[in-house]
Amino acid sequence: MYKKVNTELNFVEREKATEKFWRDNDIFKKSMENRKEGETYTFYDGPPTANGKPHIGHVETRTIKDMIPRYQTMKGKYVPRKAGWDTHGLPVEIEVEKKLGLDGKEQIEEYGMEPFIKQCKESVWKYKGMWEDFSGTVGFWADMDNPYVTYDDNFIESEWWALKEIWNKKLLYKGFKIVPYCPRCGTPLSSQEVAQGYKLVKERSAIVRFKVVGEDAYFLAWTTTPWTLPSNVALCVNPNETYCKVKAADGYTYYMAEALLDKVLGTLAKDDEKAYEVLETMTGKDLEYKEYEALYACAAEAAAKQNKKGHFVTCDTYVTMSDGTGIVHIAPAFGEDDSRVGREYDLPFVQFVDGQGNMTKETPYAGVFVKKADPMVLTDLDKEGKLFDAPKFEHDYPHCWRCDTPLIYYARESWFIKMTAVKDDLIRNNNTINWIPESIGKGRFGDWLENVQDWGISRNRYWGTPLNIWECECGCQHAIGSQAELKSMSPNYTDVVKKYAKEMDQEANGEVELHRPFIDDVTITCPKCGHQFIKKS
Repeated sequence: MYKKVNTELNFVEREKATEKFWRDNDIFKKSMENRKEGETYTFYDGPPTANGKPHIGHVETRTIKDMIPRYQTMKGKYVPRKAGWDTHGLPVEIEVEKKLGLDGKEQIEEYGMEPFIKQCKESVWKYKGMWEDFSGTVGFWADMDNPYVTYDDNFIESEWWALKEIWNKKLLYKGFKIVPYCPRCGTPLSSQEVAQGYKLVKERSAIVRFKVVGEDAYFLAWTTTPWTLPSNVALCVNPNETYCKVKAADGYTYYMAEALLDKVLGTLAKDDEKAYEVLETMTGKDLEYKEYEALYACAAEAAAKQNKKGHFVTCDTYVTMSDGTGIVHIAPAFGEDDSRVGREYDLPFVQFVDGQGNMTKETPYAGVFVKKADPMVLTDLDKEGKLFDAPKFEHDYPHCWRCDTPLIYYARESWFIKMTAVKDDLIRNNNTINWIPESIGKGRFGDWLENVQDWGISRNRYWGTPLNIWECECGCQHAIGSQAELKSMSPNYTDVVKKYAKEMDQEANGEVELHRPFIDDVTITCPKCGHQFIKKS
């Protein structure tokens, strides 16, 4: 018979009673067994990080993740649901750093990589019980007794297999590329990570006088990053725009874009004198290869050592007439457009910033963090009569979403998956998906695919999946796809197992744990030259 529901029920207690009934009677397992003969619909949970507490946002994601498998179950399908834990990555490292009172990569290495890795392993399970309780409370059904764990060797092997497949398709490569880089964490960030950390900041830009060789005239060039000026090796103009040589009211003769004359020089006007007088007009193309004196001697010295010509005007259509002077300074180590122009004109590569984001000894600002160097650069240029103006501007600047350090765009040697080579396939597959709402697939995600860039996957850290590429001195590179392959190609595999027998998290299975520092010691025999001293990438 129908049993009337009491309107005075305590719903919290009722939910807890239902949860207990499910748990005591193993209802999740029974619901699976009842549909074993049905079509399989597999669900793997996108894993949370167990060293962080669940929050209200996870209620929504857990609910959606649970709703879809339940719907498919109601349709008679067999729906295995695998829980998982994301146990790798920089958030774990930062948590351990805080616990141990460490600050940055140098102190981690002083502490010792192996004990640091051990601390990371323990840290990842900090809130595991809380997550399990939370998942049960919101009615999330998944196999939490046998979860996949990203730090397990079997999971790492699956990643190695995938990377080797990508390698075999010639879609995995090492390149020298400008990447968003956190100097505090010592690692590049993906575009998705960069998007999480923008902040509105007020800073000073620089409009700088660059002395033209053989003329009593100057190029007026603009930059929003004064700290990159010591690494300047070129200037860039738009070849299709009109530029002028003008006599300004401040007594200087300048080259700059016609469209921006009034905006930049207008303030020089006096009651009885115009701000400037146009002496000559030309296109940007007419200025190409025109030389100027190096702003900093260190950049000229670096160019000479590389036997490359620098400090001349280049052309590219990326230069716009919306801000600045229509002339931008070029430092190929610190910007994607700069890097591209540098390659096209075979410019010297000058990088006077180290991996910690500090200016190097070649500059007058040795040891100073780049953002703190900005006012120092402006002061020195002003003293030398090279600074026309330092206007304040407000803009969104990317910060590390993990540690809040300002990011820099920095040339790094990294490993990339060639996403651009499969762009058409990605777009074609996306168009077959029934997105709800449609605007996500056609808009946000679709736009991202239309502008997809090669995916930088290496992070230069300690606690994560090690890259499966070994490099020989002869130039040979080899991708390892499994423990078995590694064991078969390594002459010292057994020695490494013996060396780290106590430290490795293994159950006497005779295999090397696929983490640093253990994996760093494993060498393989080069299939090309037979050399056995192969260093891991």
